[in-house]
Amino acid sequence: MNATILHNKKVLITTGPTREAIDPVRYISNHSTGKMGYAIAKQFLQQGAQVFMVSGPVCIELQHSNLTIVQVNSANEMYMACCRFFEDADIAVFAAAVADYRPAKIAEQKIKKEESSFTISMVKNIDIAYEFGKVKKTKQLSVGFALETNDELVHAQNKLQKKNFDMVILNSMNDANSAFGYDTNKITAIRKDQLPREFPLKHKTEVARDIVKEICSLLIHRYEHKALAYFE
Repeated sequence: MNATILHNKKVLITTGPTREAIDPVRYISNHSTGKMGYAIAKQFLQQGAQVFMVSGPVCIELQHSNLTIVQVNSANEMYMACCRFFEDADIAVFAAAVADYRPAKIAEQKIKKEESSFTISMVKNIDIAYEFGKVKKTKQLSVGFALETNDELVHAQNKLQKKNFDMVILNSMNDANSAFGYDTNKITAIRKDQLPREFPLKHKTEVARDIVKEICSLLIHRYEHKALAYFE
């Protein structure tokens, strides 16, 4: 891996799940462990980057002199934390499993088990990657994740365009021993400038290395394009 191209680059990474409160003791969330995002952060740190990680609640610890971690719970908290770092980021990796919806109203007291059923009204959360995609500068690289259960490639390619990503990392829930909870993962890297590139099942440490290599390739391609434009 070309370490010099990432040296002193500022990298924003979101990782882990979000928790959307129902009442003081309950919340809506998902099965994300944050393992993939933390593995990616570690790879960037090893290559000399400065990493700002906004993490949902996970059971992982990572320390480094070039690492800043902001712990959050809700999608709104994650968005507000990202606002502190995105403008100065050279690279943004949106690896968090952010809840699409949250309860419209949070009960002030614990909801008691009195009725045989009850309904929770939900409202849409802010789409963090989409909002930053609207203000992304030309010099910035943005990478997203797509965890799909059907029509995987179509949904991932749509996300690539809609959220102004430079690359989307596709996971499929149909692949054994990958995605949430596992130490292994199987990905497909989808870029605008080439055909999708599928990788075999690997440990998430190696998957993170593959992802960072793909990001380095994007950076090199961008620099070469600028150099060619300079001589035209």
